[in-house]
Amino acid sequence: MKLIISLLAMQTAIAAIIFATAERVDGAARRAAPRGTVQAKIEYCKDCHGLSGQGYHGYLTMPRLAGQNPEYLQNQLQDFIARRRDRDLFINMARVHGTDPGMQAALAAHFQTLNPPPFGGAPRQSMGLGKMIYDDGLPESNVPACSACHGPEAKGQGPIPRLAGQLVPYLVRQLTYWDKERGQASSRDETAAVMLPIAHNLSHPQIAAIAAYLSSLR
Repeated sequence: MKLIISLLAMQTAIAAIIFATAERVDGAARRAAPRGTVQAKIEYCKDCHGLSGQGYHGYLTMPRLAGQNPEYLQNQLQDFIARRRDRDLFINMARVHGTDPGMQAALAAHFQTLNPPPFGGAPRQSMGLGKMIYDDGLPESNVPACSACHGPEAKGQGPIPRLAGQLVPYLVRQLTYWDKERGQASSRDETAAVMLPIAHNLSHPQIAAIAAYLSSLR
């Protein structure tokens, strides 16, 4: 019991440090960029998603935004604003609630232009299986080829997200808990409904293999 309490206390302390650091960085960025401007909002996003939008890999995992399709990013921002995607988030996305459509478009356009190298680091022995599933699917499990929608290079298009270079823990979580993570997505987002049975039919080792393969793509 003492060990459990100590671990919980440690997690709370780490979270407090993260929030305090984010607040200091956020304050400095706000002083550098006038409040309410696109640049100020970009700096706020980078506090968690990385200076190049590469994501954050550590105690918390923040997804890569760099190179993402603008339409997809705008749809996600609108779902956060409508509180369809923030029920279980550890970090509050409240700051996006003050963004109008013009601001959302500017943010999405900015992050699309970024192209830092992916973190990678996933086990290479599983990448072959991941590539096979991505390219060909699993007909016996009623899983179509991922490339059919996300493209042969996993860059997506329009409302279909880019997956190339995305962080492994983020991809694994999204696919493992798709119904909880994306179950409240906007009704206009047909990909949420299409992905539900696909994610359900994938085993955890298959999900891990797909994530490993995609994380290596530039």
